[in-house]
Amino acid sequence: MSFGPQPRFPAVRGLVAIWIVLGWALVAAPLGAQTPAAADPDTERATLEDILDLVRNNYVEEIPPNALLDGAIEGLLRRLDPHSNYVDARRYEQMSERNRGEYDGIGISFGSNGGSLTVITAIEGTPSDRLGVRAGDRIVKIEGESTAAFSEQEVLDRLRGPDGTMVHVSIQRPGAPDLIEMAIPRQRIPIKSVPYSFLIGRDIGYVRIIRFSATTGHELQSALTQLEASGMKRLLLDLRGNPGGYLEQAVEVAQQFIPDGQVVVYTRGRVRGASEEHYAAASGGPRNLPVVVLVNHATASAAEIVAGALQDWDRGLIVGQTTFGKGLVQRQYRLRDGSAVFLTVGRYYTPSGRLIQRPYAPDKITYYAEGYDDLDPNAEAHPDGDSTYRTASGRPVYGGGGITPDVRAAPESLTEVEQTIVRSNVLFAFATDHVGSAGYTYPAGVEHYLAHDPVDEAIWSAFLSYCAGRSFELDQAALTAERAFITRGLKREIAGVLWGPVARYRVLVGDDQQLAAGLQLFPQASELLARGAGATVPAWQTSAAQESSNR
Repeated sequence: MSFGPQPRFPAVRGLVAIWIVLGWALVAAPLGAQTPAAADPDTERATLEDILDLVRNNYVEEIPPNALLDGAIEGLLRRLDPHSNYVDARRYEQMSERNRGEYDGIGISFGSNGGSLTVITAIEGTPSDRLGVRAGDRIVKIEGESTAAFSEQEVLDRLRGPDGTMVHVSIQRPGAPDLIEMAIPRQRIPIKSVPYSFLIGRDIGYVRIIRFSATTGHELQSALTQLEASGMKRLLLDLRGNPGGYLEQAVEVAQQFIPDGQVVVYTRGRVRGASEEHYAAASGGPRNLPVVVLVNHATASAAEIVAGALQDWDRGLIVGQTTFGKGLVQRQYRLRDGSAVFLTVGRYYTPSGRLIQRPYAPDKITYYAEGYDDLDPNAEAHPDGDSTYRTASGRPVYGGGGITPDVRAAPESLTEVEQTIVRSNVLFAFATDHVGSAGYTYPAGVEHYLAHDPVDEAIWSAFLSYCAGRSFELDQAALTAERAFITRGLKREIAGVLWGPVARYRVLVGDDQQLAAGLQLFPQASELLARGAGATVPAWQTSAAQESSNR
């Protein structure tokens, strides 16, 4: 198998590097110039130890334990690139938990609502769900201790624990006169990386992947199988906001659509094991259906590998915004105290030879800000510049700054008033109160609810009264001016309280401007599928052969 043209390195500022595993550091610091000549490693270590001792023993204030060492490590890595990173033992364990796709706990997601620890959802099938914990419940005590002053980490530390152990919580439920006491057993709880999959209309499957954990490939395969059994003929794959994760899981996802034996991604680096090729190995062959892939500025790393591979092989129409441009290989090095260093050892390339990583800004704050602006780093290459490549069927695509979509679609922007409403959390607070205290139900069921407009005059009046009784910062006139926006939000939040997060999300996607654009593009996705199937030899192989013969 030959790949795209030899890697072409666009001009970059500093060393180009990035982290494929979840976890980013947002610290502003300039990328310093490289040392002209290599110093003796023993001398470097001795100098560092001398400085640490001097500061520890003579600085005007006493330095907390480990603060100096952590700062020295972070300062050293900061000079390399934006994503080579050091994480302490606690952060490493939290990160590993997310990537493993499971933890030991009681199975709730929570947030702060008016200073109260409020349940957002009890995960289906978990101990909390079985014991009747509801969205909107306020956990006021854990093991008899008030949660009023607890940080999020303190809550996690108390609710989580070994599988089979118990935790006692006191719950204040809207509409209930007394506290509800519960002894909840802890168990192994899955952290889904594919939390949403359902049909839109009769035959369009919708799948959202929020990260690439150890279970993502299996989760996706299961979701696609269920959707196919329900009549799916077309797929909308949502990778928006996905920060990445495990490389091998990106390959497992891509091979659901790319023929067996075709390259998904390859890496190049200077150390042993940093230069590798990763191929599709789909048992039973790829799924042969039109695919639209949604991406945005927050689509990064492993998610960009999937988007780039499907674009290169003409297996998915990429729709949305140019992705973040986070495309370098990092290797984990565990340290003796349980902490870890994630060090850049190589770069990722799509099958056609495109570098995913975009150029660096002079500091991390600017670098991350540029990742979310609407300027396309690939635009300078258009047309037919050094960063122009060809898909399997010969379509032009662009590299060196994330994945440029085939069709651009901007997200809906919120007005200042709408942002105030969202930040206040008043829609969720009202929904939990209306279902809990007022006893609101919807006997016709979730499907009927989703197909209609259930927020009637009675609910609207109740909402205005709720806001007035709590001195909400927006008056009735301002709220009424945003009635359409608020009504959609109330429908969403009430659905979540009554039936859980999937019902809430199904309401949410109904108002999604980018998703609506993607749904209109399946004719183009079908044409692309046929075009890719007719490309027996990828265009980049033909181009490479011609370049070789011309030398």
